[in-house]
Parts: sequence; C-alpha cells; structure tokens
Amino acid sequence: MPPVLELKTITKRFPGVLANDRIDLSLERGEIHALLGENGAGKTTLMNILYGLYQPDEGEIFINGRQVQIHSPTDAINAGIGMVHQHFMLIPVFTVTENVMLGSESLKMGGILDRRAATERIRQISSAYGLEVDPDDYVRDLPVGVQQRVEIIKLLYREADILILDEPTAVLTPQEADELFKIMHSLTERGKSIIFITHKLREVLDIADRITVIRRGKVVGSTTPKQANQSKLAAMMVGREVDLSVHKRAFTPGADVLTVQNLKVGDDRGQIAVDDVSFTVRAGEVLGIAGVQGNGQTELVEALTGLRPALDGSVRLLNEDVTRANPRRITELGTAHIPEDRQRDGLVLSFPVADNLVLNTYYQRPFSKGAVLQQATIAKVAEERVNSFDIRTPSVDTSAASLSGGNQQKVIVARELSRPVKLVVASQPTRGLDVGSIEYIHGRLIESRDNGGAVLLVSSELDEIMQLSDRIAVIYRGKIVDVLSAQDASKEKVGLLMAGVVRTATAKKASLGVKPKPKAKASSKTKTSAKKAAQKKKPSRAAKTTRRRKDS
Repeated sequence: MPPVLELKTITKRFPGVLANDRIDLSLERGEIHALLGENGAGKTTLMNILYGLYQPDEGEIFINGRQVQIHSPTDAINAGIGMVHQHFMLIPVFTVTENVMLGSESLKMGGILDRRAATERIRQISSAYGLEVDPDDYVRDLPVGVQQRVEIIKLLYREADILILDEPTAVLTPQEADELFKIMHSLTERGKSIIFITHKLREVLDIADRITVIRRGKVVGSTTPKQANQSKLAAMMVGREVDLSVHKRAFTPGADVLTVQNLKVGDDRGQIAVDDVSFTVRAGEVLGIAGVQGNGQTELVEALTGLRPALDGSVRLLNEDVTRANPRRITELGTAHIPEDRQRDGLVLSFPVADNLVLNTYYQRPFSKGAVLQQATIAKVAEERVNSFDIRTPSVDTSAASLSGGNQQKVIVARELSRPVKLVVASQPTRGLDVGSIEYIHGRLIESRDNGGAVLLVSSELDEIMQLSDRIAVIYRGKIVDVLSAQDASKEKVGLLMAGVVRTATAKKASLGVKPKPKAKASSKTKTSAKKAAQKKKPSRAAKTTRRRKDS
C-alpha cells in the first residue's frame, strides 16, 4: 500500500537562496511525522508548497500513490490536505459554527445558510475526535486551547485526511498541550495522518512516530524517538553539538533594582490589561513572568520600558521613579530591552546592521559629535559586536531585513548588552528561534544575571521559564496570581496557574514565606458561650419535621 503522501525531489529557489534542495518526504496513514529544522532550514517553504501557497521549481507530489498538482490552497483542501497555522485564522466575533462553515457553507433551498446542519455536523466531529467545543460559542470567548480545536474541526469539516500542524503548542499551557496530544492520537487512530512542525524537542520525542530533520534546505536524516534523544536531534538540526542545559551561579540576590507597586495599565481598546500588579526584581536574579500570551504581558513590558503610560501605581528603577519616564531616560538609567516583536519594535529593517547596533546610543559619543554621526566609528564598533555576538551577516552594511530571525535577535541582544546595564527586560526572547540561537540567547541572559544584573524574563515558553528563572511569577488576566521559588515550582503547578487555577490564599502566603496567624485559644467561658449559641441555633426535631412538610 503506497504512503498517503509522498514528496519527491522537491526543489524551490528564491533569488540567491536554494530553500528546498531535492527533498524527499513520505507520510504513512495514521502516522505523526515530525519535521524539525533551524530557522531558514526550509520547513515552512516545503509546507507552503504542499499547501499550494508556493509552486515547486522541480519535484512531484503523490497522494495515495497518485500524482497531483497543487496550485492553490483550494487544490490542497480538495486533495484532502489541511493546515493549522501557528497564528489562528479565526474571526473572533463569529461563532464556532460560523467560523467552521466559512468558505464551505451549507445551504438550504433558496441559497439560505443552513446553520443547523453545520452545527449538527460540528457536534458529530467533536464527539468522534474528542474535540469538545460548543458550536454556539463566540470564538472571542474561548481559551486559546479551545480555539485550536476549532481550527482542527475546520479541517475535519472539510474532510481533510492529511493535517499539517505548524508549531501547535506555541501558545498552549502544558495541560492544553497534553490535551492536544490526546486529540492527535485520536485523529491518527481514526486514519488521519499528521505532519507536526515544532522546535520543542521534548514534544517531538513524546508524540512523533517518525522524525525528519532538514538543514539548509536538505534532509540530513530521519529517525524515530526510540533511536534519538534531545542532544542528537539538536546536533542534527544545527550541525554541531548543542548544550541544552543552563549553567548559572548559585542564587545570591542583591539589592532591589526594579520595584513595581499596584501597577495598572490599559490596552489599545481602553480595557484594563495589567490589574494592580506588584513585584520586585533584584540584582543577580532572573524573575520569570509565566503566562499564556495575551494575559497582559505585552502591556506590562511596554509600561516598564516607557512605551505605554501607566494608569495607576508606580515603577521605580534604582530608587528613581520612572512611572512616567520616556524610553530614553529608562535606557540611560541602565535598562536593556529585548522586545517581544523584534521586527516591529527592535529593529529598523531597512537600516543596515551597523546602524541597528547603535539605535539606543547613536546620539552619544563616540558615535556622534554634535549632530554629526561618526560613521567610521559606528562601522568599527559594529564589526566588533558582530564578531563578539556571532551575528551571521555578509557585511555590517547589509540590511537587517535580509537576516534570519535568529540573527536579527542577536543584533538586538548585541545592541542592548554591549553596554553596562542594571536591568534586562527580555520579552519572548527566543520566540521562533532554533535550538542554536536559543542556546546563545540563554547564555547571554544568564551571563548578565551572573554579573550582578537583574533580569525580568517574560515568556510563554514554560521550559524556558523553568530553566532560567530563580523565581517565577504567574500572570493570568492581568494579575499576578502567584509567585513561586524555582525549587517549589513544577510544570504542572505553574501550568495550572497559567490556566487560572489559583491556589488558596493560605497556600499562596505560605509560598511567599508568610506564616498563618495561630488561632487564639478559646477560654472555658468562651467555649461555654459558643456551645449555648450553637444550641440556640440548632433546630429542634419538631422544627425539622415542619420544615420537611413545607418543602414537600
């Protein structure tokens, strides 16, 4: 029996880049096939070819042994191929039913939408595959994990047999990820086949039946979880040994560097995004802010770095009130900012690498004399930083837009950490990066911490939070719901907090070192009074009988 999918010698060229170089890939029925590779390795290009977004320059695609031509996503859907993108393609103000049937509408006589038929089919799919969702719910009201189920239901509604899942756990809590894996197994048990793209090596080893690694546009090997481990997969991806562990000095915190008290921040819609948040970051410490993306982290970081005004509360940096300070003042006080969106907030993409490396200090000596930039000095310092921070670029005159995501991030890290800093605010610092770049960024953050700097790490990657943090604060719907020491934290405990399962006030105080007040010992007189009061309150047998008669 032929594989359900075969890609043969797929080749795709872009100007100056060979993105896919004669790639062979097969997928068996009922299989979860993981696809691994660095940023720019060619994974996304290959899947875009399969989904009809790109056309191959060479090669063939076979489905169930029959060659097919896929010129568009419509062709892919008609061939039984569906794709769940990392960023969901859902309309928040539509119901689940309306989102699922969009583009594949059920019609009654006269061309009227048959919502009832669509709703019934969604319920059948949900029941068959364990995708619990209410078809009448609005997408905007659904947790991220349930929104992902809606995306999968969309594919099954269109009768897809081959599912491409692109970084499906990037925005999920550990518990939601576990639920997704159960759903994936349910899908394969019913004959569906899955291509699973992720950069989380542990997940690959847990869920995949087979693993294919792509490096620089070529398949460098295939293996199985039984034959591999994280170190082996990382080496295959990068082409060298990768140290996946984090080495840091013993935790010896110093003085308070950043103090946040009762901070309130609004979002772009005028809603409260950060609600009465308080915490402290000390010298020589990494405080991790854990949470599913969209719980106020973005607005919190923007308020701390002067990019968004606070509505209430205070922010103090090195004992100076910076609640309403501008970004330049906060930077000059010794803050480094690695922003969440490197392309929007961290770089000027059209500028050369050299200029991007001095964006925060270009107006100071030695880069400027009065209003005149010292281009020779900027170029010289840029060369030094490119070498020191392993930025892979043809030249410091190359535009930042032409670099890979990992090298763009290294430009930002080099700019921010090439000067004496007291506080590093790192928001999603390794989002979308490969294991080699992640290893490098983690090393630089820990180096800053070990040299006495304070690090505020905001990440939706729980593994990253657990590895780097000395203390972990969990944010949910704009509130810090708990703060845990690294020793007391577990993935399960933090994951539940990320999902809004908050511990009792007593347990929370205990985690912060607050002992409950001992109960006062009641005197014999007090005990007697309490006993009499209880007897007065206790209903008689006759009263109980009367009450039962009334109730009946």
